[in-house]
Order: sequence, then C-alpha cells, then structure tokens
Amino acid sequence: MTPLGAKMRELREARGVTLKEMAKALDVSSAYLSALEHGKRGRPTWGMLQKIIHYFQVIWDEAEELQRLAELSDPRVTIDTGGLEPEATELANRLARDIHRLAPEDLIALKSELIKRVR
Repeated sequence: MTPLGAKMRELREARGVTLKEMAKALDVSSAYLSALEHGKRGRPTWGMLQKIIHYFQVIWDEAEELQRLAELSDPRVTIDTGGLEPEATELANRLARDIHRLAPEDLIALKSELIKRVR
C-alpha cells in the first residue's frame, strides 16, 4: 500500500464510503482505485488528485497532505546515484534488494533517521 493509498482508505472508512461508491463518484473503476490504494498503479495525475481532494471535501492542510503523500506514493522508484559516493550506490542497491525483509518498525526508524538528517 502507498502512503496516499493508506490515507485514502482511512478517509473512506472514516466516512463509511465503499471503494465502489467512491469509484462511481470519481467516474473511474473500483479496480483502478483499489490498485491505486495498494500501490499497483503509479501516483495519480494532478487532475485525479484534485478529484480525490474534492470528493473528500478536504481543505488546506489536509489537501496539502494528500498532495505530499501523492508525491511520495510512486511504487516503482528509480534512484540515480550517478556522480555520488560509492556508498550511495551501495545503499540504494541494498535497500532495493532488502526492503521487503524489513519489519514495519525498522522502516519507520530508517525513515525517521533519513528525515532527521536531511532537514
């Protein structure tokens, strides 16, 4: 599941809306929305994201959060380490190879450490 997909599911469940109902309102298939939630589709287009924001009737901070999550929700990431230190290439490759073996708490810790160091 992508960060945007998790937030969409949270919003749907909080409002008691099914995937089918939301899909009909957005004029897309429920299969598309399911794939979007589960990370089997790339991040939505700007227009689709605006439809989602309008559908949930979120404003300001929540709309910005959905936009931020959409930017971080591409399930097929490419990391260009050309011109960087060899350690960057090794790290990117190890992460790509082993990310599926990390526990959720390890992922949270790694993400937190990265955010702390790049701010």
